[in-house]
Amino acid sequence: MKTVKLQIPDDLDEKEMTLLLATQLYDKGKLSLGQAANLIGMDKEEFMDKLGEHEVSLFGETIEDIEKDLKDE
Repeated sequence: MKTVKLQIPDDLDEKEMTLLLATQLYDKGKLSLGQAANLIGMDKEEFMDKLGEHEVSLFGETIEDIEKDLKDE
């Protein structure tokens, strides 16, 4: 992996910023689950929990997709 250096405002937490980046890159399909978990320094299970907290699907579906599927059944 490459190393990127960012300047962020003092009021932003570095760990939270990295988590947000990892969840977005995973959600966009740019990182695998393992790669994203490694980026934030978590194991896969911990990262999966964080994905849920940030409303990111493990299966690539949005909440709206799932709700629509449930209505169609």
